[in-house]
Amino acid sequence: MKNILSKDPSPYLQQHKNNPVHWQTWNKESLNQAKIQKKPILLSVGYSSCHWCHVMAHESFEDKTTADLMNEFFINIKVDREERPDLDFVFQNSFQLFNQSGGGWPLTMFLDENGVPFMGGTYFPKDEKHGLPAFKTILQKVHEAYVDQRTKIIEQKNLIKKSLELKKTNVIGQEPEPILQNILNNLDEKNGGFKGAPKFPTFYVFDTLLYFYNKNKNPKYLKPVELILKKLCSKGIYDHVEGGISRYSVDENWLIPHFEKMLYDNVQFILLLTKFLKIKTNKYFLKKVKQTTNFLLKDFTSKDTNLLGSAFDADSEGVEGKYYVYSYEEIKDIKDIDKFFNVKPEGNWEGKIILDELNEPNEEIISKLLELRAKRKKPFFDNKNQLDLNCIWVSALISLNSIIPDGDYLKIAEDFYERIEKKFCSNNIYHSYSEDISFIEDYSYLIQCLLDLSGATMNPKYRLLAKKYCDEAIKKFYDNNNKIFQKNEKSKNDIFINPIDISDNMLPNANSVMLMNFCRLGYKDQAKELSNSLNGYLNIYKNFMTSSLKALDIFKEIKSGKKCGPDGCEIN
Repeated sequence: MKNILSKDPSPYLQQHKNNPVHWQTWNKESLNQAKIQKKPILLSVGYSSCHWCHVMAHESFEDKTTADLMNEFFINIKVDREERPDLDFVFQNSFQLFNQSGGGWPLTMFLDENGVPFMGGTYFPKDEKHGLPAFKTILQKVHEAYVDQRTKIIEQKNLIKKSLELKKTNVIGQEPEPILQNILNNLDEKNGGFKGAPKFPTFYVFDTLLYFYNKNKNPKYLKPVELILKKLCSKGIYDHVEGGISRYSVDENWLIPHFEKMLYDNVQFILLLTKFLKIKTNKYFLKKVKQTTNFLLKDFTSKDTNLLGSAFDADSEGVEGKYYVYSYEEIKDIKDIDKFFNVKPEGNWEGKIILDELNEPNEEIISKLLELRAKRKKPFFDNKNQLDLNCIWVSALISLNSIIPDGDYLKIAEDFYERIEKKFCSNNIYHSYSEDISFIEDYSYLIQCLLDLSGATMNPKYRLLAKKYCDEAIKKFYDNNNKIFQKNEKSKNDIFINPIDISDNMLPNANSVMLMNFCRLGYKDQAKELSNSLNGYLNIYKNFMTSSLKALDIFKEIKSGKKCGPDGCEIN
């Protein structure tokens, strides 16, 4: 075997094409090789802008001694989690089952020769440190365990499948208020977001709170949304020079970002800002939403397709955050900068300065900071187009148009949709590179953006397309036994278990989006069945299904005769 990643278009996989590891992609051939050779599989899942993925690659995958062990003992498969979110979903859940803790990237899983996991971890250092064993030691021990206990490991399949299957009750309705109150109790009333660190924006939580504020005008739902938006717009997680937010902050004050910029965060950031601005005018938020929108249009566009790419790396020139931070010497002579940003000689992060806003800066200061930054090398840009994320972008532009009607954003949205249709919808609907692979997220957000376009333009073609794709989604993804949508196409599943996902993650869960799509399209029977099913899961997994609270409430209110949309319901 040899490394075959040079044939794959994924920017993440391309980063590993010169590794001495004999990397394969996830396909029938590589899975069959594991069976033929009776070897376990080492599955490595990551993405191009992942800092610790780069660290592990440099330490271990580029190291000949480590690679020799990997090649001798395992069939090595490298996966871009943005190309195959179904694989990432299943094996992150497997990691959590084995380790009783959250996963992350790089995800390092060991599977038996049939593709069933039996142990795993995330980042392993080349040499033992920070209480973590050396990766070479792990490789040796896993190999020995598989040789000694191969039959027993293989026989665990049914137990692992059963442990990963979702449970369900017969509850078909429950009040959202106690669940919402539990969310509110866990929010940080000083800094915004959830208590503790690291801090992730979790936009779907605040979108749901905004929906319930629109429904009943209780200020307890609006206040946390305003607070998190204020913090996201003013603290170090926001790029005050060019716009956009980083993935998360490592501290509880939103000061120190993990510097990667992801499309899925920034489109949801724009959506939440615009939805808030429909309720309450705020010139400061308006300025930030315009800056972030312009940043995506200018810097996130893939040149070959004119659609949006996926992410900017956290690192540049091998150093995390180098592109974004400043030294005191660089900026101390910019007139009045200390009136607008927290600027001190000792810095606020590793001797450097992360821009933390004290007051809204003027254009002159931003211009000088941009001038300094323009001399630097930009982080790597993953220009991979993903259908679901580009569809959310269209919805964000339509929402922005409703608060800035003279900004031409509706025309931009329609132009983007035309490009989406040309690239992703000419023959089969597909997710990213492979025209054979699509996910329920692609369909759910495509239908949603078509319904948003229909509402904004009154052009009937968009609604007709939404109905067409909704019928297609039911046929391809709906599990009639469990009454829920499966993550990947039923007929093309190549994983040991059917991936059924009801949890919110980086995005609102696709089943909750499909329930809202059913409601908007008037698919009453389908909406009722999916609603009953989601309620059965909600009773057990309520902490992971915030967006489903909103979707279920919309269905309930429509059923009672109220007029509802994604932002709220009419008040009697």
